[in-house]
Amino acid sequence: MSIVLRALVVEDEPQVAIVTRGFVERHPGFQVVAVAPTGEQALDAVETLAPDVVLLDVHLPDISGLTVLRRLRSRGSRVEVVAVTAARDLETVRLARTQGVRHYLVKPFDMQTLHQRLDDVHRAVVQERALAASTLDQAGIDAVLGSSSAGPRLVRKGVNDRTLQTVEAALAEAGSDASAAEVAERIGMSRVSARRYLERLVELGVARVEPRYGSAGRPEHRYTATGS
Repeated sequence: MSIVLRALVVEDEPQVAIVTRGFVERHPGFQVVAVAPTGEQALDAVETLAPDVVLLDVHLPDISGLTVLRRLRSRGSRVEVVAVTAARDLETVRLARTQGVRHYLVKPFDMQTLHQRLDDVHRAVVQERALAASTLDQAGIDAVLGSSSAGPRLVRKGVNDRTLQTVEAALAEAGSDASAAEVAERIGMSRVSARRYLERLVELGVARVEPRYGSAGRPEHRYTATGS
């Protein structure tokens, strides 16, 4: 990736901030220009540093991330924002979306998951820069708005609409929470693929994810349809 985007990490938990910064800096398309532990510091950093992307926690000690987002938009800032948070309620997701958030990453997450989101962000920002100097045709408008005449634009590589609908239906039929492995077994696909589609459903706000901690090892992610 020849274009490197400047990123601001907004996170009040010091250890989480260190880990998130390290994850971002391991992505070849991004460099971290600052870490802000409060909403007010985040607003100042956006104004003084002009980052391309803000990784924004929703829960901050002074003002909420959604308040930060509203203030940024009221000041005319169109900076790309990735909501990075433990908040999974539908209302928070919808409010973030109304303020132009197109990428929503649920804690806890690993580096691979974050890099998948950053890939999407990098692709979108670079594409919009390329389109900025030209008059848009329908394809260009669809690319900016994240839609197409055939339905929602699925930015994540390797995700198609029909399979996404199958995974969504399988999750709804589960009646309660289910793991990626359980969904994969139900519809006959790999666990890795099932998790990719389930994470896409979380992004779209039609599913939520909760970590379940066992006696040892990494937590198991359990997915639930938001209507369940």
